[in-house]
Amino acid sequence: MKKLLDIAAEIVRAQASVGQMSAEQIEQSLIKTFSTLQRMQKAEEKGLFLDSGAAEEIDVVETEAAGKEPRQSIQDDKIVCLECGTEMRQLTTKHLSVHNLTPREYKQKWGFSLKQPLSARSLTKARSKAAKKRGLPANLVKFQEERKQKKVEADAALAFETEQRDGRPAVKRRPKGRNTA
Repeated sequence: MKKLLDIAAEIVRAQASVGQMSAEQIEQSLIKTFSTLQRMQKAEEKGLFLDSGAAEEIDVVETEAAGKEPRQSIQDDKIVCLECGTEMRQLTTKHLSVHNLTPREYKQKWGFSLKQPLSARSLTKARSKAAKKRGLPANLVKFQEERKQKKVEADAALAFETEQRDGRPAVKRRPKGRNTA
């Protein structure tokens, strides 16, 4: 596979052969062509689409995302993807798959807690209110109390069995039956 510099040199050579160019024009054209090819390669690796004005935006977005504190990427009304700089209400698994990441890998890479939701704070609050309105916290408390009660009952049954055996360990015996040997 050809290197970007070789490709850029071929493009500029073709331009110079068609029209007359000074040494400065060739140098400027080579630099501009090479940097454009680099941006295009980065966009291709990240799965982004380019339009005529987007080439410069890729570098701007990358430097903004690279310079941001990960905690600041989660705002009240949006979350900024630290990989590509896209702003949205929630970072979905589908979006992160473009970057070959799972939500867990993204959180680990950027230092988020695994419990941190990848959504705007307002969306997280709205979901929390909706859950409370549906009674999910009360149902959760009820479930935890039932589980605790079952554990207490199991412990009491075990203590009763131990007391019945006078502290001796239980021995499992096979039921009596005919020998079929």
